[in-house]
Amino acid sequence: MTVAIVFLPLLGAILAGLFGRFLGRRGSQILTCLLLAVSALLSIPLLYKVGFGSGPFTVVLLDWIHVGTFNVSWALKVDTLTAVMLFTVTMISALVHIYSIGYMSHDPSVPRFMSYLSLFTFFMLMLVTADNLVQMFFGWEGVGLSSYLLIGFWSDRPSANAAAIKAFVVNRVGDFGFMLGIAGIYLSFDSAHLDTIFAAAPAMAGQSLHLFGMDLPLITTLCLLLFLGAMGKSAQIGLHTWLPDAMEGPTPVSALIHAATMVTAGVFMVARMSPLFELSEAALSTVAFIGATTAIFAATVACTQNDIKKVIAYSTCSQLGYMFFALGVGAYPAAIFHLMTHAFFKAMLFLGAGSVIHAMSDEQDMRRMGGIWKNIKVTYAIMWIGSLSLAGLPVFAGYYSKDMILEAAWGAHSAIGQYAFWMGAAAALLTAFYSWRLLFMTFHGAPRADEKVMAHIHESPLVMLIPLGLLAVGAVFAGMAGYDAFVGEDRMHFWKAALAVVGPDPIEAAHHVGEAVKLLPVVIALVGIGVAYAFYMARPAWPGRLAAMLPGVYRLLLNKWYFDEAYEALFIRPAFALGRILWKQGDVGIIDRLGPDGVSWAARQVARRTARLQSGYVYHYAFAMIIGLAVFVTAYVIGMEG
Repeated sequence: MTVAIVFLPLLGAILAGLFGRFLGRRGSQILTCLLLAVSALLSIPLLYKVGFGSGPFTVVLLDWIHVGTFNVSWALKVDTLTAVMLFTVTMISALVHIYSIGYMSHDPSVPRFMSYLSLFTFFMLMLVTADNLVQMFFGWEGVGLSSYLLIGFWSDRPSANAAAIKAFVVNRVGDFGFMLGIAGIYLSFDSAHLDTIFAAAPAMAGQSLHLFGMDLPLITTLCLLLFLGAMGKSAQIGLHTWLPDAMEGPTPVSALIHAATMVTAGVFMVARMSPLFELSEAALSTVAFIGATTAIFAATVACTQNDIKKVIAYSTCSQLGYMFFALGVGAYPAAIFHLMTHAFFKAMLFLGAGSVIHAMSDEQDMRRMGGIWKNIKVTYAIMWIGSLSLAGLPVFAGYYSKDMILEAAWGAHSAIGQYAFWMGAAAALLTAFYSWRLLFMTFHGAPRADEKVMAHIHESPLVMLIPLGLLAVGAVFAGMAGYDAFVGEDRMHFWKAALAVVGPDPIEAAHHVGEAVKLLPVVIALVGIGVAYAFYMARPAWPGRLAAMLPGVYRLLLNKWYFDEAYEALFIRPAFALGRILWKQGDVGIIDRLGPDGVSWAARQVARRTARLQSGYVYHYAFAMIIGLAVFVTAYVIGMEG
């Protein structure tokens, strides 16, 4: 069963990619969707079996690498954490595949697109089933490759090509730290096998690493290097700049990246390595600080964006911040619970935005929308459900998981926990505000599109609405269905030993916080909705007046805190300037001049001078022969005398 779940998407990717010309557009779509659907359905009994039944197991596929004492097998490690990820990834991916049938119906490269989607899913499944760090890195890099292919899928657009390269390069920064972390772990533990590392970790807790003349705490250094990789993949502040630009890819790609693959890889990795992170308070505090800061940073930026997909993209960045500060305070089950619920409502929001874009003739700017809810009522209802879940209002899935994260941060009773709680609470206020800003600007008010666009607004086809409906079920019921198992009374039986917790359990503390802490997220979410209504429905002139009153703050948020501009000045322009110097002065001026250009110039000179000897007069050639004969005779005579 496990092998089928992991490798059916790879089979679909190979068949659609290599034989798409013979399968055709419809054949490629049916094949890849069918294989993903089977994989998703198989993940349901697997989750029940591992979480509530016989427990974890490992499937060894083959011996992979043998170099000296370094031995690595290709094996599938299946515990509760893996089973949750398999369920989440395959379920979301299957629905995105089905949605793509309608959304990409007019694209000329459908087989290639479906192949890339399935390949993306396979690499994510390979990452979450890895039982060693080498195999995890294989899936990790495969996810990066697939994201590059999908973000730049429309390669005729320069902006898509630039976004794909940006995603690839920014992730290389984080991946360099991840590689150093893996290398450091192998050198320290003499193994890349996860269970071996975890068993030996407590004995290594007090050891130091001598590096650059300094003695650094070993476990903390290794964890921070691993977390640097997580920051890149999961778009945490500083390495987040690729995520909004990734919207250049088709909308199904955005949904898959933001809901189930790529950005969740970093969260999963930190949770998987929790036995190491639990041994370093400094590493956990760093994770919590970065996560909480990302949550508030991305929420502020989302409040001023006008592209409907970029608003949701920054929302993803903010929600990932929640997951990371949950990990940082030791609330690993809450982080994974939010990862699962977030996957449903975030995929639904992105695909709902795709339905809006489809109806609006590819328009993405919310300033050119408005007054369309009567034309696309199903999409309108879907966006409401997704926004209610994202804002964390009761009954909806986001309420159960996000509130548990905030309560766990408060229950941690630490300085970093308090920081995370208040940053998370502020981000919850802004989340509700920008979610309803999106709804009001997109669906309400006077129509701002031209008459031609308004005349063609229509609801999406059924093949796009059915996946949205199924995601809506998850966005409503996933929280209440999974609460007891993930973070409730049954959590110890459900998670077993998949997640490590050393010391006080913040989840247990979360169940005993005061009523004020429990009610605060809901109250501030309602306040955020009220403010959005006042600004964009009751008093639509207020946003412009506020921006005029605070022009510096508005420009800061509109320009995304100037991260891109800062990186342009600090890294990109100097890199290009250095490249031009090396090209002009080094490559052309020295290497080419002394190398191939110099050799060719010398050859031309010799040939030119030799050609002058070819005069065509016989007496010139006879004279040259006589001179040559005289030279040989002279040399011979001198040689005989010597």
